Amino acid sequence: MRLYSELAEWWPLLDDPADYAEEAGVYGDLLAEACDAPIESLLELGAGGGNSASHLKRQFRRLVLTDISEDMLAVSRALNPECEHKVGDMRTLRLGRTFDAVFIHDAVCYMTTEADLRRAIKTTWVHCRPGGAVLFAPDYVRENFRAGETTGGCDEHPSSEVAGECGRGLRYLEWVWDPDPGDTEYVVDFAFLLRERDGSVRAVQDRHVEGLFGRDRWLDLLASVGFEVRNVPLVLSDVEPGRHEMFVGRRPR
Repeated sequence: MRLYSELAEWWPLLDDPADYAEEAGVYGDLLAEACDAPIESLLELGAGGGNSASHLKRQFRRLVLTDISEDMLAVSRALNPECEHKVGDMRTLRLGRTFDAVFIHDAVCYMTTEADLRRAIKTTWVHCRPGGAVLFAPDYVRENFRAGETTGGCDEHPSSEVAGECGRGLRYLEWVWDPDPGDTEYVVDFAFLLRERDGSVRAVQDRHVEGLFGRDRWLDLLASVGFEVRNVPLVLSDVEPGRHEMFVGRRPR
């Protein structure tokens, strides 16, 4: 996926960290409510560019951010220099320590088979202390999936006053669709227009294949590993009610 490698440096123009404040507040409050004691340490699996962490670090004292992409972690290090960063695959990562809370945002969508999803859940279990909280926030479950498209992007401020130089800019079209409703995958196709500082513009296409599982399957897999969880709606001021949901709970003592 080109977005998380050769295009990673463009991430701040695709996703503004400021837009995550309300959402991260919801995640933080759910984790704090589920945990059996005040949260001191939090592990985020699939942290990407660190947008959620840029807000969660104000609520929790110690954050460890992991991702399979070193390029994306470089973006997060610039945004969250006070946080610890580790390269690792959420299916196989083993840090040898536990945390008060473990969080997986939409990176869990890249688990396209039940076997991989279970492995990611097991990684969460291994790193969550007994009594600690867990939160999974996939983009969709099967019951609320809907094909569609969104657009966005922004410009950066010019880095100098050199005549003829402009700031970089990015615009994108994101097209979500499901070519085979009978399997556990859907497709996200991105079209990017990237403007360099010299004013030149190029187009890049990028395809992401993501996982889609029913609500009951999520709950069954989480329970089979040992978690006590429930599904809750994601309630945000700019999100249609019922459009997204999460799975929150704890590892029993």
